[in-house]
Amino acid sequence: MSENNNELSKSYDFADVEEKWLAVWEKQHCFAAGMEEGKPSFSIVIPPPNVTGVLHVGHALNNTMQDVLTRYHRMCGDNTLWVPGTDHAGIATQNVVERQLATEGKSRHDLGREAFIERVWDWRREKGGTIINQLKRLGCSCDWSRERFTMDEGLSRAVREVFVRLYKEGLIYKGDYIVNWCPRCLTALADDEVDHEDCAGKLYHLRYPYADGSGHVVVATTRPETMLGDTGVAVHPDDERYRHLAGVGIELPLTGRTIPVVFDPHVQREFGTGALKVTPSHDRDDYEIGRRHGLAMCKVMDDHGVMNEKAGTYAGLDRYECRKKIVEDLDRLGFLVKVEDYHHAVGQCYRCQTVVEPTTSLQWFVSVKPLADSSVAAVREGRITIYPKTWYNTFYSWMDNIRDWCISRQIWWGHRIPAWSCSACREMIVETTDPASCPSCGSTELVQETDVLDTWFSSALWPFSTMGWPEKTPELATFYPTAILVTSFDILFFWVARMMMMGIHFMDEVPFKDVYLHALVRDKHGKKMSKSTGNVIDPLEVMSAFGTDAVRFTLTAFAAQGREIRLDEERIEGYRFFINKIWNAARFAQMHVSDCDESIKEVVARPKELPLIHQWILSRTARTIHEVRAGLDEYHFNEVASANYQFIWHEFCDWYLEWIKPDLFSTDEVLKNQARGVLLVVLETILKLIHPITPFVTEEIWSVLPGKRSVLMLEPYPERREEWINEPVESDIALLMGIITGIRNIRSESDVHPSRRIEAFVTNVDEKAKNLIAAFTPAIADMTRLSGLHVAPTDEKPSDAATYIFNDIEIYVPLKGLVDVANEREKLSRERNKVEASLNQVLGKLGNRTFLAKAPDAVVAKEKEKKDELEARLARISEAELRLETIS
Repeated sequence: MSENNNELSKSYDFADVEEKWLAVWEKQHCFAAGMEEGKPSFSIVIPPPNVTGVLHVGHALNNTMQDVLTRYHRMCGDNTLWVPGTDHAGIATQNVVERQLATEGKSRHDLGREAFIERVWDWRREKGGTIINQLKRLGCSCDWSRERFTMDEGLSRAVREVFVRLYKEGLIYKGDYIVNWCPRCLTALADDEVDHEDCAGKLYHLRYPYADGSGHVVVATTRPETMLGDTGVAVHPDDERYRHLAGVGIELPLTGRTIPVVFDPHVQREFGTGALKVTPSHDRDDYEIGRRHGLAMCKVMDDHGVMNEKAGTYAGLDRYECRKKIVEDLDRLGFLVKVEDYHHAVGQCYRCQTVVEPTTSLQWFVSVKPLADSSVAAVREGRITIYPKTWYNTFYSWMDNIRDWCISRQIWWGHRIPAWSCSACREMIVETTDPASCPSCGSTELVQETDVLDTWFSSALWPFSTMGWPEKTPELATFYPTAILVTSFDILFFWVARMMMMGIHFMDEVPFKDVYLHALVRDKHGKKMSKSTGNVIDPLEVMSAFGTDAVRFTLTAFAAQGREIRLDEERIEGYRFFINKIWNAARFAQMHVSDCDESIKEVVARPKELPLIHQWILSRTARTIHEVRAGLDEYHFNEVASANYQFIWHEFCDWYLEWIKPDLFSTDEVLKNQARGVLLVVLETILKLIHPITPFVTEEIWSVLPGKRSVLMLEPYPERREEWINEPVESDIALLMGIITGIRNIRSESDVHPSRRIEAFVTNVDEKAKNLIAAFTPAIADMTRLSGLHVAPTDEKPSDAATYIFNDIEIYVPLKGLVDVANEREKLSRERNKVEASLNQVLGKLGNRTFLAKAPDAVVAKEKEKKDELEARLARISEAELRLETIS
């Protein structure tokens, strides 16, 4: 708590302010979680970014939203915990260090497993804190003393405990299964680690002869090299074209093998010829068909994507070389019917972009169906709520069709699977501690699995492992389950659903009560951001250019539930002006309240004794408090930003500050102190309301206001003040504002010089409104530079007057003598000619098919924006011309 006599600088230097408050908050341990009995708790765990990562705009959005909620609940007085941390990111991190080694002319195999892992730890100690420091710069108020890492000692213990328990419960097993295989990283990949990109390819139609020589069937494939592993052809059992093939085999070209025809209801008889080549070892769907019909498994490629001995004469060829050679041979031998261009989605490794190869492999799996059923029940019963609700059906559909989860990876960096095989008796030993000998035969010749666990396995335990599980800790008692998980929709199944499964299974409680799924951040045209297209917005760059608060406010303003986020640097710059508006308003206020003490704020205790304008701003403040709190409680982030923006800029700054200037400079001490007291109360309320979104500027302003002050972020959040709400006063002030706006619009649109005094007439008002206008005539005249304001009978309209209608009230301003009609007509004519010429040029481009076909989408979109803007300008010119007609 400190007394402050500082003044705000003329302009807001966000770089200095941000650096200052990050240091203050850290020094004073402002982010530390409290665990006081009797208080409600709010907890949230950060989606751990990869330890290899740097802050991108998706991180900035996600963590801004989390920080807004965390700061809000901390100010509400809750026990508040936001757990930070990073993910060890197995494949990604190993790739980074392997590339580092490659520059030294070495590979991981040159170092050996233990030395390589130590090298990765060295890299993590040196480079792994980058994204954490960037999150701090964003203003994230995590309890940094509790930072976790998915391979730290505590989390490693939790991972082992979970693996062993699931294994002993029969929910983890080792077996052959079809997996996504990366021939470059030499590891299995989970479905979420495969990116599907639309690619231009070929569809090859192949002739497969019947074994009895009576005919043939045509099948199609995008990967003709896999035909060497075909072990059957499948057709629908009700397809009359192929019923005669029961018991008749197929001669597989190039191999000399005969394969059976199987009848499977999953075959789409309407697609193509209705016949499907079945390669169980190299296609996921074919694998399932092969299992249903007992077809042989024939794996024709090795782990490097090279054809193996089962490929016969093609052994030793790379898969793409083999494809080319097989197509040549099929064509030469008459088995190639035709080749078509074909666009299709091709799976690629998410790290190295190598095309993955579906293949059968001996791997470790989690049998997830029992775990998934419990998670689905928790969502259906309302124990977990998903925002926005449009994701429920997608969630249920995926969970109902879930496949067993492949959790083993053939890399070195990660949680090594705690399983050992006995060389003497082949016993499999799975324990939380390293065994010294085989429990079955006593042999000490034990060999540990070389595979590590999928990174998502440890991440799935994040909500409870970060709080000390498997121990029973005070953190778990206070903060589990967490209140909400904020994350991107694209990892709903691969992370969120797995956390549900693990949390319910091991804690007997859901891991979070709410899940908020936000959209991906795209560019202003709705395009995906990518370095190759040059449309990436780097949050660190825009934070340096416009300030962190402006970036945070922009992201919050765009975060509407279920809506795509289209980010534009111009909008960030626009919200920088909003931050500056708050700063300048605070500077103005400080000039008048710097010498006040706490007692001056007591005027708001009796609001109905205050002048009308003060009653109005207090009523609007109370309503804004309600809107903002409701938005935060219901995760309507954009509405929270909008309510703050509307109130601060358009009501507090544009209206209230201007309206009370005469009182602030008044010699009447009562009027002056009423204005100062209300001004200070409302400004303090504004700073508290918007602090969760814009923490830096608000903290700085708060620190220089009069009186003894602790940090703003630990102040209580504003409660709704029912006694301030006054609907009749709001209605009265709205009427006065409508009249003032009308007169100002006429002045502006008619190009009346600001220094000219004018007269205005108001008609069609009742007696109550007439009295109100009469009472506020001096204020209206002062704010619109009037020489006279007249309330006229309804049927009396001045000649040569411009008109503005507000609700049922008509406002007239006589313009004769104020406007040079001939000169204004000439100016409007010149402007019309200029705008029409520009519009014709734009319309010419948009009507040019060649331009539309060849120009980038962003350029076309820009031209369409120009067209809309020019048409709007023409409409305004037409309106101005009509106004001139009324006064000529």
